[in-house]
Amino acid sequence: MNRRNFLGAAAVSGVAGAAPSAASKGAIFELIRIQLRNGPQNQKQRTQDFLKNAVLPATQRAGIGPVAFFASGTIAQETPFLLAVLSYPSLAAMEIMDQKLEDDGAYQKAYDEFYSSAELNYERIEISLLRGFDSFPYMVPPPVDAKRPPRLFELRTYESNNSKTLARKIKMFGDGEIAIFKHCGLLPVFFGQTIVGRNMPNLTYMLAYDDWASREKVWKTFLADPEWQKLRSQPGFSDMEVVSNITNSLLAPLPFSPVR
Repeated sequence: MNRRNFLGAAAVSGVAGAAPSAASKGAIFELIRIQLRNGPQNQKQRTQDFLKNAVLPATQRAGIGPVAFFASGTIAQETPFLLAVLSYPSLAAMEIMDQKLEDDGAYQKAYDEFYSSAELNYERIEISLLRGFDSFPYMVPPPVDAKRPPRLFELRTYESNNSKTLARKIKMFGDGEIAIFKHCGLLPVFFGQTIVGRNMPNLTYMLAYDDWASREKVWKTFLADPEWQKLRSQPGFSDMEVVSNITNSLLAPLPFSPVR
């Protein structure tokens, strides 16, 4: 098991969360799904500790961000799992982070200790790379308030029959769907087209809610919104024409996640 199997590469963005110049393309999002065993082994705690005490500090020292860490909730496929979301300004920047991790003594020590355990720390790793939409190119973390409880997050993946239908769905988001989300109270975190991953072609996006009741309320508002009804009725924009399958996961931010 080498470093790329778990963390991949990362980048120096100068200031964590800073956006690249207007001329550059959207950010690269790395989604690292860490599948755990549903049993007595304490995989979840060991892996959470590694994310908290090694991965997060290493990204902070390198100036990479935003980053986020979640655990699967009551609605998700193949639970339990942990999810790390790392954001880079470019694909090339991921290679820079690879060398930075190689030179990071504290991270290397923690990495070696993590993999010295005789027990499995997790069952498998699945990594996807996404490129941010032109209409929503970077991760936008929800406002942080120490007094409020952690939010509920939803990760949604839309598969399409081919690249042309996927492009139409991405255009649909840019032509108004994201704006309608915001108008109806849904809180977007990121949108990305998968460039490396499973079940392609597809797109994945994340939304945040105050709680379960808020999620039910804002989706009901969105589905009844006149502008949404008008947009989805346009030729080429119906669900059957642009989406072949939808999967979603409800996620809880880990206590140390900067996005929460």
